[in-house]
Amino acid sequence: MWFRASLLCLSCFALFSHIQAQDRASLHRSKDSTGRCQYTFTVVSPEESTCPGSSTKPEIDGVLSRLTLLEALVSRVIAGQDGGTSSGVGPKDEEGLQEAYSQVTEERNQLQQDKERLNTQVQDLQRKLAELSQEAESLRQNPCQQTHTSGGAQQENRPASDPAYDLGSGGYQEMKAEVTEVPASHLLPDGNHNFTGCGELLSVAEPVMHRKADGITGKYGVWLQDPEAQGPHYTNKTVWRLDAVGKDVRQLFVYEDMDQFTKGFPMKVLVLPEPVESTGATLYQGSFYYQLRRSRTLIRYDLASESVASRIDLPNAGFRGQHPYSWGGYTDIDLAVDEQGLWAIYSTSKAKGAIVISQLDPKSLEVKKSWETNIRKNTVANAFMVCGRLYTVASYTAPNTTINYVFDTATSVGKAVSVPFKNKYRYNSMVDYNHAQRKLFAWDNYHMVTYDVRLGRASS
Repeated sequence: MWFRASLLCLSCFALFSHIQAQDRASLHRSKDSTGRCQYTFTVVSPEESTCPGSSTKPEIDGVLSRLTLLEALVSRVIAGQDGGTSSGVGPKDEEGLQEAYSQVTEERNQLQQDKERLNTQVQDLQRKLAELSQEAESLRQNPCQQTHTSGGAQQENRPASDPAYDLGSGGYQEMKAEVTEVPASHLLPDGNHNFTGCGELLSVAEPVMHRKADGITGKYGVWLQDPEAQGPHYTNKTVWRLDAVGKDVRQLFVYEDMDQFTKGFPMKVLVLPEPVESTGATLYQGSFYYQLRRSRTLIRYDLASESVASRIDLPNAGFRGQHPYSWGGYTDIDLAVDEQGLWAIYSTSKAKGAIVISQLDPKSLEVKKSWETNIRKNTVANAFMVCGRLYTVASYTAPNTTINYVFDTATSVGKAVSVPFKNKYRYNSMVDYNHAQRKLFAWDNYHMVTYDVRLGRASS
């Protein structure tokens, strides 16, 4: 019997030695406060310098319970050795000891896996936190100001500029338009399906995406094809693109055709002599028209000679956030082209924020005639001209919004309309009409899209 107990003890201590070698465990013997001999089994974590918080308490409690069972079994083994009998130790005790050790090892391995998983999650959260902190710091450095709409019926906090637009400098001017979406039918009236002349806008098709911008400078911009291109250098198939985010926007990318544009292979990059303001530029008869940064000056840049052909101040036009569209971005002056020529869409102090339309001479940029509408510019997301009529888009973020207003320069009469319009990517910063293709070109949250439009005879 003594021999069997000795063998069991030798096996037990061999097991403890193995544990100590593999898992940095130790067995300590000491007297307690009553003088009784007490054995303590200790396992040191190979990874953790401190104990985990309350989130891992259930796992720790499980490990402790296993250790308590193991210590109790060790005490019984030692007691059997000291007493010279094996009455306290049997095969079941050996089996229980091995099972307890296996369970402790399994618990430890599971905790190690959980720790690695949590470390990965913490690293991801830290990376996201760093990005958010960077953005928050950028916003904190740009003071906000309060803007009041007409009549005092509505108030919005409208910062002075978009931080992405100025890349860290200047105020913040990205604004939200509160618009009630109005559903309307996509069906066209009978008799208008083959209409080819000038008329009212009846429908706008689903957007077709041609390309997505790669970086932050492509959040919004301008992309166009000249409806009346004048060779020999460029044709009406040539695609022009300008990324409008930045404080010194000058690069005008030129693509041979839509296929090369979609693939991202420009054939040329023109560097404009003076920087562009916002997304209101347009193309017409071989010239690139744009608003000079921080001014009401309009510039005609001749694409063939690559030089400034004319420049002029648009009389009394608001600029630099005085009368922008609802999304902000210093969209005070928006140049547009249609079947009747070159237009400027803007506002003045005299008009008190209402949209003013001026037809411009395409060579000299002189104002030929102006009309004042009864819709405020900062209540609509964008506007464009079709057949001498101004159309406004209600929202730049709502996925299903409407073209909600039309003003006819032939009659000087404006009215509410409801033509369905989709902002598929929910941040539409540019909408321009190409009368040669009868399409709308738009820049929607990094995405360059087109919409087919259908015109019909004016309703009575």
